[in-house]
Amino acid sequence: MPNDGKKMITGEVTELFTEYGDVNRYKIQEVVGKGSYGVVSSAINTQTGEKVAIKKIGEVFENSSNAVRTLREIKLLRLLKHPDVVEIKHIMLPPSRREFKDIYVVFELMESDLDQVIKANNDFTREHHQFFLYQLLRALKYIHTANVYHRDLKPKNILANANCKLKICDFGLARAAFNNTPCTMFWTDYVATRWYRAPELCGLFFSKYTPAIDIWSIGCIFAEILTGKPLFPGENTFDQLDLMTDLLGTPSLDSIYQVRDEKAKRYLTSMKKKAPISFAKKFPNGDPLALKLLERLLAFDPNKRPTAKEALADPYFKGLARKEKEPSCLPVTKFEFEFEHRKVTKEELRELIFREILEYHPQLLKDYRSGIEKSIFLHPSIVDDFKKKFAHLEKVYDRSLIQNTS
Repeated sequence: MPNDGKKMITGEVTELFTEYGDVNRYKIQEVVGKGSYGVVSSAINTQTGEKVAIKKIGEVFENSSNAVRTLREIKLLRLLKHPDVVEIKHIMLPPSRREFKDIYVVFELMESDLDQVIKANNDFTREHHQFFLYQLLRALKYIHTANVYHRDLKPKNILANANCKLKICDFGLARAAFNNTPCTMFWTDYVATRWYRAPELCGLFFSKYTPAIDIWSIGCIFAEILTGKPLFPGENTFDQLDLMTDLLGTPSLDSIYQVRDEKAKRYLTSMKKKAPISFAKKFPNGDPLALKLLERLLAFDPNKRPTAKEALADPYFKGLARKEKEPSCLPVTKFEFEFEHRKVTKEELRELIFREILEYHPQLLKDYRSGIEKSIFLHPSIVDDFKKKFAHLEKVYDRSLIQNTS
């Protein structure tokens, strides 16, 4: 998880206590980021000296959508093990199986995110461009062969280190695709931040979307790496379509006929004919091979975009690409995601999340599978003390942000 580029707030070093081997393992140092789904603090594993990030997801069960998002993300990150995908190191054992409200997830610590890196740098070389895109496509190949679509790729959801290493994170909106999944259950909820949203998501274009939605997002991100600015910063859906067609030209009638939203179809049909802009003119400092690949990634028609595997075979990556370093993944099973296709109660979600947490506590997982329920207990004063110190650091962090923006 990243240091988001803002001033880090150092407070009293805090020790996190849990039973079964977690005692004194992590010392929290400073809050490094805060978002709608949690607070992130850097910490040190006192047993190994490794720097990590601890994300506190508070009040997980306050509403079912937050709980489902949390369950989905921790499950996917357990199943997707790849060097270009962020890794969960550990999840803290909660003090009570049936009453816990907060979750503490330990991630590998990354220095920043791609959004901050792009804003802070205007001197990327062509080698930087190539290496960034290669990592992103390599991660996508792995994720897509698992039959998982990320659905919210953007620079803020890509972690970065000073050595140019990137890792995709934030799988809360991701979905696993199955052949018999009803479109109405799987394809209609909110996906993707608007600026990185594929055309087929702007007006419900196609009856069922494909992994090509992630390919489009990667194209937008790569264009932003090339220029330092978002490619399609639309203020609303139709403004988004205007910006797309300003660059790519008016879509073909074949593409427009696939639009199933009548308002969007009429808008595109009545649009003044636009010619595409040359990518060499739009991105004057781009490698010609890079721009040819970018045009493929940003094809208006999703059927014309390459898969991640096909993109990795593009001549642009000659000398860098190695098939042995571009692994595929076995498809995830429908059994793992049965909760996505039925109405689940708060109690069921709590139990499913608890079961995921046990994956990081092997002996307790073995007991759980055997039907043995051991008492899991943290002394209340220790839990309360930790929560208070975490909350204190969070308040100091918030005050600092206010001061820095005033």
